[in-house]
Amino acid sequence: MEASNHPITLTEKAVSAVKLAIEEEGLNDTALRVAVVGGGCSGYSYALDFADESDEDDLAMDFDGLPVWIDPHSAQLLQGVEIDYIETLQKKGFVFNNPNAKTTCGCGSSFS
Repeated sequence: MEASNHPITLTEKAVSAVKLAIEEEGLNDTALRVAVVGGGCSGYSYALDFADESDEDDLAMDFDGLPVWIDPHSAQLLQGVEIDYIETLQKKGFVFNNPNAKTTCGCGSSFS
């Protein structure tokens, strides 16, 4: 899948952070699974996890050598989302910039 057709984008910082986590945990042949799950204070929550195998209907993407898998339902809800990684004095972690979210919670991990 060409980058322009990806439902999501990952910034260079996000890709580097995931690759570092994979290396630190000694995981081989591992992909990043991005999903949306029901729950959270705004209705849906973002989920990031490592996966060894893709599901048959997953969308498979590659970001600078990092394989990323998304199930079709989540891909629809994540259309246009940018995943970034930030480090500040107060917080460090992944941030989901979702232009389609009508509301988000204060922590930024759930949306509707």
